[in-house]
Amino acid sequence: MVASAESGIVEGEDGVRRCWWCDSTPEYRAYHDDEWGLPISDDIALFENLSLEGFQAGLSWWTILRKREAFRSAFAGFDLERVAAFGEEDVERMLGDAGIVRHRGKIEAVIGNAGRVLELIEAQGSLAAHVWSFEPADPVWARSRSELAERPLPDEAKALSRDLKRRGWRFVGPATVYAFMQAVGMVDDHLDGCAARAGSEQARAAFERPVAR
Repeated sequence: MVASAESGIVEGEDGVRRCWWCDSTPEYRAYHDDEWGLPISDDIALFENLSLEGFQAGLSWWTILRKREAFRSAFAGFDLERVAAFGEEDVERMLGDAGIVRHRGKIEAVIGNAGRVLELIEAQGSLAAHVWSFEPADPVWARSRSELAERPLPDEAKALSRDLKRRGWRFVGPATVYAFMQAVGMVDDHLDGCAARAGSEQARAAFERPVAR
């Protein structure tokens, strides 16, 4: 049941009120409740999230989420050194893997981006320290679906996108980067009335932001 089209809050079969976009399956609801918007500082998890957001471009996030285990298998658990060492045989292997999104450009981008992560780690100690330095200082909480649709992308998402592109990353446009920020807790876009909102805010308040060495 939708409380209102503008609010974007849906009451699930379990009686829990959630953001509208996650109500199609129990797995999607679990992702929304237990992962989306909770802060992450692990480099592998951050790399995986940003890679999958790049694959999502032009598709639904549910399509990507259903294929997440296949992506993890194809990309060696998103192990940075292993992925950075992938070659043409690995690209061809993945182009033949029906379990993932078979897009040569996106596959090659993830491989190249893994190398760029290793460069960041060498320079700053972690990918986490770098991306979290772009956390919006005063994130605007979109209280409703209509507000979220009307809100422009924050300058920090645009800045991180420019920075990564300058470093040689691919498939990291501003919209992709902002979706990544939402997923890994750099902003909290659980809407007003969503049951997960309080937990994500508590997690963000307790989270120790990583810093460059």
